[in-house]
Amino acid sequence: MQTKSTTILSAVFAMQVFLLSGCSSDRPQADAGIRPDDPLAQYWNDAVAKRFREPAPQGSTAVASAIELSEKYARLSEEAAVLKQQNQDFAAKNQQLKEQTAALETQLQQAHKELAEANDLLIEMRIELNNWKSNILGFREEIREAETAQLEALLRILKVLGGQVQAETAAGADTGPAVASVTNPDKP
Repeated sequence: MQTKSTTILSAVFAMQVFLLSGCSSDRPQADAGIRPDDPLAQYWNDAVAKRFREPAPQGSTAVASAIELSEKYARLSEEAAVLKQQNQDFAAKNQQLKEQTAALETQLQQAHKELAEANDLLIEMRIELNNWKSNILGFREEIREAETAQLEALLRILKVLGGQVQAETAAGADTGPAVASVTNPDKP
């Protein structure tokens, strides 16, 4: 039994020596390449030290912190539900806007097509109007000459039939040939 206690005692002593030799601050830190005077190393050491400290007692008990945490959970759950509902509303609105956009795009394409057809028709009508104008204005003088020829032929027919023809010019109008007036000799 004494050998067993001696073995245990020597093992405990060896562990203490081993642990104390590993924690010595005289040894340079070569494992991570961090110098002790580096501000990052100092921050890291402070952060590691704070992790293992117990929080300062603020007079709150486990029940009070559990109540506080449950209130926070309830509040955050309500916020999450509101945000989830907003997300669903936005998704529905987004889908509605996509459908509306698709409908408007088809209407826009139809309007572009109709506009192009209307422009083509307008151009064609303008060309036809210009052709008609040139035809009418070009034949105006020919039409006047044809009408004058008809009137002269009628005057000759009337002379042949025995009517008296008196040539009178239109007063104040020099635009055309003399206008003849026909009088019937049978009437007094």
